Amino acid sequence: MSSAIAFFDFDGTLTKSDSLLPFLRAVRGQKRFWLDMLVVSPWLAMYVLKILPNHKAKERLLRQALLGMDKAELYAKGAAFADTLSGGQLNALMLEKLKCHQEAGHITVLVSASLDVYLEYWSELLGFDYCLCSKLNCSDGAVSGALEGANCFGHEKVRRIKELLGEKPHSMKTFAYGDSVGDMPMLESVDEGYLYKKGRLALIR
Repeated sequence: MSSAIAFFDFDGTLTKSDSLLPFLRAVRGQKRFWLDMLVVSPWLAMYVLKILPNHKAKERLLRQALLGMDKAELYAKGAAFADTLSGGQLNALMLEKLKCHQEAGHITVLVSASLDVYLEYWSELLGFDYCLCSKLNCSDGAVSGALEGANCFGHEKVRRIKELLGEKPHSMKTFAYGDSVGDMPMLESVDEGYLYKKGRLALIR
């Protein structure tokens, strides 16, 4: 039985930047992607100005870009996109941290607001034991553009972790790694939380 469990954020922690917009660009193509961005720009502006919450802006973008797409086709594109995530797009330091936890026999969990469409496949490639992420809602084999359940961001990450830990021994040591304000609730909820900034890890608790 493992003595520890480590939680890793994805965008900006294991990767060097956001993954959602590159994924949508890969699915939609360059021209349609920029048209989508133009259409939803008022909602994105309201999010930047803190008028609109994160999940509302995200769902508006997803509806614009993915509404009505065939589920099987989209998930195939998600797997293809996950295969492209390598080299310069990934954070070597954090991948090494992940490897150290895995070699120590610790349970590793990917915790991200990014979409299951590509993240679940990518987490399997990297050997994660669990993937907690935002999920796309689909109906009758087509994408609705809405999220199924809550956006896995901020305190929702903590809720998902607590749900998972409910099945694990309370004696297990917990670690977490993130890079943004959306990760702080997660970092503050574990035994050792590390914030990644400018190439360095800072222990916050």
